[in-house]
Amino acid sequence: MKESAEQNLQAKNLPLDVAIECLTLRDSRRDIDVVKDPVEEELHKEVEVIDATKKALQQKISQSFEKLCLLQEVRQQLNSDHRGKVETLDIDRGCLSLNLKSPNISLKINPTRVPDGSSTLQQWDEFSRFNKNRAEAEMKEATELREAIALTIAETNNELEAQRVATEFAFRKRLREMEKAYSELKWQEKNTLEEIAELQEDIQHLEEDLRRKLLNLKLCHTRLESRTYRPNVELCRDQAQYGLTDEVHQLEATIAALKQKLAQAQDALDALYKHLARLQADIACKANSMLLDTKCMDIRRKLTVPAEKFTPEVDTFTRTTNRTMSPLKSCQLELA
Repeated sequence: MKESAEQNLQAKNLPLDVAIECLTLRDSRRDIDVVKDPVEEELHKEVEVIDATKKALQQKISQSFEKLCLLQEVRQQLNSDHRGKVETLDIDRGCLSLNLKSPNISLKINPTRVPDGSSTLQQWDEFSRFNKNRAEAEMKEATELREAIALTIAETNNELEAQRVATEFAFRKRLREMEKAYSELKWQEKNTLEEIAELQEDIQHLEEDLRRKLLNLKLCHTRLESRTYRPNVELCRDQAQYGLTDEVHQLEATIAALKQKLAQAQDALDALYKHLARLQADIACKANSMLLDTKCMDIRRKLTVPAEKFTPEVDTFTRTTNRTMSPLKSCQLELA
């Protein structure tokens, strides 16, 4: 069971590496997308769960090691006691086999003495019972420890699996949110480009109108200036003079209005271009974030796919995929 706990502890390195790699990848998000979203919270929680499971397993491994040492000590004590009893049985059997005709019987010097280290029958019985009871107690504790280790392994695996499911659910939900935001931004970008095209066309028309009005004004100015050279009494303020003067005033007012409209249109065009730049920057951020989270989801396949069968679906270096992508994903990669 100790080996099983060690194997499970070793197996926790992969999900920890995956979680840390996902957190590191998501550090590459840009601008407004650098937020502490539910995905990041679940990833941090996953790291905490893995650390807690590793500590729990390490504690059980340490307890197993200590228990193994105690069991070995008990076994050595039992072996020593067993050897002593076997030796004693051999001696007593030898004594039992002696009789009056045995060739090796003889008188001994002070055979009734009490040898040093002798024990009473009660001490002998207590010593044997102590060894037996201690061995049984250690075996019982070892059995309980094995059950506790098995329970810890099952609980930690269940906790880690539940957290994996929660993290990947958060990833999928976040990806859906970003795809929705990406689609909305692309729609706004399309509308903005259409507005820019329409406004540019309006500006062209205004500029053409302004050029025509300026030509008309030049014509009026030239006519008025030419009529100042009329001789003598012919230099009178006639109907033509008044008409040209009124026309100049009207043209100047029209030109001023056209210039004002043109300036307003240019300001609006500048504002649209700035808005478009913000949209495109946000689109690029969303595409980058979606790509990063897609890569994270691909990396997390290591947790469910055997290592020998795992093939990355997203190439880390070229940012291409080994599977057919939707148009949205293609746009993401182009923007990235």
